[in-house]
Amino acid sequence: MSTLSLGTMMFGRGANEDVDACTEMIHRSLDAGINHIDTADGYGRGESERIVGAAIAGRRRDDVVLATKCFFPRGPDVNERGGSRRWIRRAAEASLQRLHTEYIDLFYLHRLDPDTDIDESLMALEDLVRQGKVLYVGTSGASGSQLVECQWAAREQRRTRPVAEQAHYSLLARAAEYDVLPTCSRHRIGVIVYGPLNGGWLADKYRRDTPPPPESRAARGFYSRTWWDRSRPEVDAKFDIVADLRSIADEAGLTLPQLAVGFVLAHPAITSVLIGPRTPEQLDQLLTCADIALSPDTLAAIDRVVPPGSDVDPTNFVVVR
Repeated sequence: MSTLSLGTMMFGRGANEDVDACTEMIHRSLDAGINHIDTADGYGRGESERIVGAAIAGRRRDDVVLATKCFFPRGPDVNERGGSRRWIRRAAEASLQRLHTEYIDLFYLHRLDPDTDIDESLMALEDLVRQGKVLYVGTSGASGSQLVECQWAAREQRRTRPVAEQAHYSLLARAAEYDVLPTCSRHRIGVIVYGPLNGGWLADKYRRDTPPPPESRAARGFYSRTWWDRSRPEVDAKFDIVADLRSIADEAGLTLPQLAVGFVLAHPAITSVLIGPRTPEQLDQLLTCADIALSPDTLAAIDRVVPPGSDVDPTNFVVVR
């Protein structure tokens, strides 16, 4: 899997609805050496999967490690969500159709279902693997204990073992360092990071004394209004911390996004980092982050600003992605 992966949450309804522009970004990413494309059944209400599938159909399909996910509600029916065997099968079949492909390289449980025994979910994933519709399986947003439970259940019941975890990790959200990342290393679980720019906070576009740029995630209230609520002390603190991180980036001769991605890549547990551009300009900026290597002095400076294992705003990414 390439160091950078293309996340397509911003492709389709509610984000970038220009299909041609999204398709071009996919092709440019592949041409730049990215081989992993990540989507989900809920991104743009399925539109992201359709765009990705059409863009890689034919000769480019075999060049792509294609990932998608299921869990969050896809309709009013109580059975159109979760981690039951029934829904996982239905969701996977629907994703295969939208992606115009015969198989999914990596199929995630977008979240683990607290109302479904993990063995049932793993059994459903095992069925898909045996049928050749899925090659590998993974989890997303799991805790360290949940990761261990999945590994134990897979071994005891001889199910397909989850080999990847999609984890939230960034300069402003380091809680994964306590448990999730060490657990993944111990059990040889690959880690694909989402949110390396903390939803745009590390894209170097926000200042305390100016309104957010038009069409930015802050201006649109993307994720959650509380994420950008300047009356909250956690949000107020972010402005100061980001300013300090910007100074560290300047001293290292890097942009703030390069510092952010380089920080994530420096952790030995990380396999790949998801970049999630909405526009071609954002893609160009993020493609420069692939080969960033931070010095020990830069990493030490970061630790002084954001201590290891700390989250500046613990509510971040509690919302549905």
